[in-house]
Amino acid sequence: MSEEKKSPDGNGKVSRVIRIGTRKSQLACIQTDSVAAKLKELYPDLHLEIIGMTTTGDKILDTALSKIGEKSLFTKELENALERNEVDLVVHSLKDLPTTLPPGFTIGAVLKRENPHDAVVLHPKHAGKSLDTLPENSVIGTSSLRRAAQLKKRFPHLEFKDIRGNLNTRLKKLDEKADFAAIILAAAGLRRMERTRMIHYGALAVEVRARDTDILEMVSVLHDSDTVLRCIAERAFLKQLEGGCSVPVAVHTEVKDSQLYLTGAVYSLDGSDSLKETMQASVAADDKVTEPVQHVGITASKISGEAQGRAERLGVDLANLLLSKGAKEILTVARQLNDAR
Repeated sequence: MSEEKKSPDGNGKVSRVIRIGTRKSQLACIQTDSVAAKLKELYPDLHLEIIGMTTTGDKILDTALSKIGEKSLFTKELENALERNEVDLVVHSLKDLPTTLPPGFTIGAVLKRENPHDAVVLHPKHAGKSLDTLPENSVIGTSSLRRAAQLKKRFPHLEFKDIRGNLNTRLKKLDEKADFAAIILAAAGLRRMERTRMIHYGALAVEVRARDTDILEMVSVLHDSDTVLRCIAERAFLKQLEGGCSVPVAVHTEVKDSQLYLTGAVYSLDGSDSLKETMQASVAADDKVTEPVQHVGITASKISGEAQGRAERLGVDLANLLLSKGAKEILTVARQLNDAR
């Protein structure tokens, strides 16, 4: 549990100390600072302490993510600290969290997602061009099999090469070397780094110990209901497909008029073979109060349990539809080819 200590103003008032774990990268710290600011605004008496850590994924920079084989590359050290009570909660990019969490942990908050899109950053010598107009055999850098497969399908005249490192490192590699004509990055990350006062998110997650009901209750106010339902459907889809860094799987969601639309796709490594389908389900809220239940690792007691259940079933159903059409065969071959590279 968290510590208690007197507030620094010396007035004798006891304030709660909440320790927040984060990766040490600049982007991770920006994300964590934004979560801390929201908590401080909601709970002015909180004293927050941010503790930075280096993860396995931060240390191994000479190997493609898809080749390392570890599912918790950017989260394991943070979860170890959570388990040892060295921190009270940790902030992640939700995409870094496996669809099955270690026992005793839960995602207590999923913040509003603003921009999940990818962005193309061109080498200065190609300024003004697009992927369509880049010269034949231009090399594009990306650490994602999913991005590479989708782009190979759309731009067969380009070549794709793995690029590792944090966002600043990858941008530096693009600018200072002639290896890449462009790199593909998360638009959200670029916006956070360049305009920290105008932050637009992919989905951020706050992970806590499931038994710490007071911490769980505290962070639950950060939940955004639409983002929670979208992420439950996405995580259920990925879990059913056993999708991860080692296979090209894509998923997109949208909530409109109380309907959750889920589009999922699987690709061969070169993008030549693919399956893509869309399904929808009602996520209209009901007034029924239910006991908190985890849905693919997420606990959101203030959001309709029925709606969460429908979102999870939607993800499973779409995955099963793709599996029935041959997705397992596509992904098995993709995994074997990736392992052999």
